Parts: sequence; C-alpha cells; structure tokens
Amino acid sequence: MSVWQSIYEELNDPDFVIISAAQDVGGEAVAGPIFDAAKAEYVQLVDVNHAISSAFNFVNVPSAAWIDEAGQIVRIDEGTYAKTHPFGGNDVYAPALKDWVRNGADSEYVQSAATVAKNIRRRSAAEAQSEPAFKLGNYFRAQGQADKAEQYWSMARTLNPDSINFIRQDLTLSAEGSAGESFMGMVKDFAQQGKHYYRPLDLEEK
Repeated sequence: MSVWQSIYEELNDPDFVIISAAQDVGGEAVAGPIFDAAKAEYVQLVDVNHAISSAFNFVNVPSAAWIDEAGQIVRIDEGTYAKTHPFGGNDVYAPALKDWVRNGADSEYVQSAATVAKNIRRRSAAEAQSEPAFKLGNYFRAQGQADKAEQYWSMARTLNPDSINFIRQDLTLSAEGSAGESFMGMVKDFAQQGKHYYRPLDLEEK
C-alpha cells in the first residue's frame, strides 16, 4: 500500500483517483492501522461484507478495475501488487497503469470492451449462492453467533472453493492469520492443480 502511495504522489494528477477498499469483516479496527501505516492519501474504504468483490466478482485481493472518465471499465481482475511479491506480484502492472494515467484512451494498455467482457469472471449457480451465504456468516459473526457464522462461511467455501477471498477472510480469525501455514498450503495446492492464484497478466515487461 505504501508503494501505491508513492506512485500516487509521483503521478500527482488531479484526474487520477485511487479508491482502495480493505475487505475485512474486522472493519476499521483491523484495516485502519494498515492504512495509517501506509500514510495513504488516496480514498480508503473498509468493506466488511466484500461488496466490491461481489460486484466485480474478484476472488482474490489485491485486484482492481481501471475505470475511465466516462465510467467505462478498461481493464479488470488483475493482481495489483505494484512490485514483485512472493504471493504473485510483478513489476509490470504499475508501469502500465502510469502509462494509462498519462495517455488515457491512447494508452496501449487500454482494453477493448470485448476484451474486458471476456475477462470478467462468470459465476456458476453455486458460486452465486456462495455470496449470500458468506454475507449471512458475516451477519451472524457481528451478532456474536460464532457457530452460525462458521456454518455459513463453510457453506460459502464449499459453494465457491476457488474464492481466495473467502478462505483468507476465515484465516484472519485463526491463530495463524491469513498468511500462515494453511495459506501457504492453499497456494501450493493451487499450483499442483494448475490453478492460477491470480489470472495471468497480459502485460510484458519493457
């Protein structure tokens, strides 16, 4: 997040807005210190029900959509680490975004409406059912009903086992946290099954 703050300051363009949404049922108490540590000056939201991932069908974070001044999505659903990271980062995403900010619709990284539509994940019936199940789990957790919360979170994971959002959110409430042994085992399983932790970027390093 601090890397994106540096990029935000570097671009210094009043027409460029970053909206960063921390998706965590722990709310401000959990997400706030992370934003504070990054000294982020761009727009920061805390999305306790993962509503943004639901809207864009993101299954991992950080992911993003580029939205132009006309409200059109021109890129979507990509791992947005701004530098190489052991969990799927890269050094090509940030330069591409800078090019778009500077060149707008003339940027070579702007995708056609057809490409954007192709890159939006389609939900199966089971995956669609996983969304209200997850939100019911959040509701019962907020009511202090841990057993009910786990029942619906487990249902959500069963209905959509590839949602890393669901898996990691549950892990944040465990003793090991969201990047411990269970998480690393999940990453290994994805690799063994030929699944992508993030959808591969169609960007080349220059």
